[in-house]
Formats: sequence, structure tokens, C-alpha cells
Amino acid sequence: MNLATKALAFLLAPLALVACSKSDTTSGTPAAPASPVAAVSAPAGQHWTDTVSQTKEGYVMGNPAAPIKLVEYGSRLCPTCGALAREGYQPLTSNYVDSGKVSFEFREFLVHGALDVPPTLLGNCVDKAAFFPLLEQMYANQQSFLDKIQAAPPAVQQQIQAAKPVDAFRLMAETMGLIDFVKQRGIPEAKARQCLADQGQIDRWTKQTQDKSADGTVTGTPTLILNGKKVDAITWGQLEPLLKAAGA
Repeated sequence: MNLATKALAFLLAPLALVACSKSDTTSGTPAAPASPVAAVSAPAGQHWTDTVSQTKEGYVMGNPAAPIKLVEYGSRLCPTCGALAREGYQPLTSNYVDSGKVSFEFREFLVHGALDVPPTLLGNCVDKAAFFPLLEQMYANQQSFLDKIQAAPPAVQQQIQAAKPVDAFRLMAETMGLIDFVKQRGIPEAKARQCLADQGQIDRWTKQTQDKSADGTVTGTPTLILNGKKVDAITWGQLEPLLKAAGA
């Protein structure tokens, strides 16, 4: 039995939606701040924010040779991740990624188990150019998804809990309004439903979550890694000074 199957028991549990962050932490700045990094211009007529490629664990945006590399393990339904994105995505991309100094990679982590599977599958149901815009828009609309699934009538909850995993993911997506959401952003309904039933992708994100949990890389979301080291930050106010201290 894979993680997605076992995680159905967490469906609609109130604590599952608020306990995604590691803890209430404060950021610590490095003892010896790095020397400032020089900005690097993107190729003529382009922006570094338009340079996106798929990696083994997610998608990365920015200058491939950026000396400062930021990685986030995040959940699309994690309120703490959503707050970070809504506050920090614009300054991160405009002030740091577009300068060529910083690259940003997002990696999926199913911190809520089954509940995170539908938005993850649909968020990866696009080409690389649309990945980050859709991620940002999902975070901007996150509360509506959470409100809808929490307000689902008992009969719908029972139907989801009794369904086979793939059927449960489809029902959750319908309940949260995710299929209509992605249709409005250029994903045909037939393609969205196909992505929701993609067992290969379900297994991929399940395994990534299991592996990164088992090896201690991720204990909650968001987990932020700066130049290969986990940093003690879960808000933009905590993260930005660390980027500056790294030379950005």
C-alpha cells in the first residue's frame, strides 16, 4: 500500500491543514556574510524568470549558473507555504532571480498525504513555462480550495473516503474546484482528468515524500534549502535577510 492510499485517513482532519510548518522559528543569519554577488544579465530579449527547466525533483527557475541556489520543498495546500508565496514570490523573482544571482527550485512534498495529491497532479499537468505561474496562482487561491474541501457535506466526505485512491483524488479535485480552476488557465478538462489518474505521477510524488521524510531532509513545509543547507526560515521576512547574507 503506497503513501497516497494510507493517507486517505487524514482527509479533512482540521489539524492536517494547519500543522504543515516545522515550527515557529526565527531565522539565523550566517556568522560571516558572503561577499556580494554580481548581477548577470539574461540573454538579449529575455528574463531569467522565463528560464525554467525540469529537474529530478521539481522545476527550477533562473540563471542555470546562479551562484545562490534556493530550493523549497512545499505543499500547495500548506497555509504556511501559501503565506510565504503570497508575500515572497514577487520580490524573490523580481529582485533576486531576475538579477541572475539566485535560482529557485520548487519540489513537491505531500505533507497532508492524499489531500495534497490532486493539486500536485494538476500543478504538474502543464509545460515548464506554465509551471511557476500556475503554482503562484494556486497559492493565491489556496484558501478557496481549503474552504471548499472543509465545507464538503458528510455524504461527499464518506464517498471520498470509501473510494479507490484514484477515484478519491478525482472527487477531491472536483470538491475543491480544482478542475474548473485549471480549465480557466488553459488545461482542457479531459487532460486535467487524465493527469489526476496518472499513476506514475502519483507514485513519483509519493516516493519523493516518503524518501525526503525518511532521510530527514523534510520535517515540515516549507523546508527551505540555501546553497545545499537547510535554513531556519518559513516566512519571507526570515528568508530575505539570508539571501542578502549569501551575497544576493
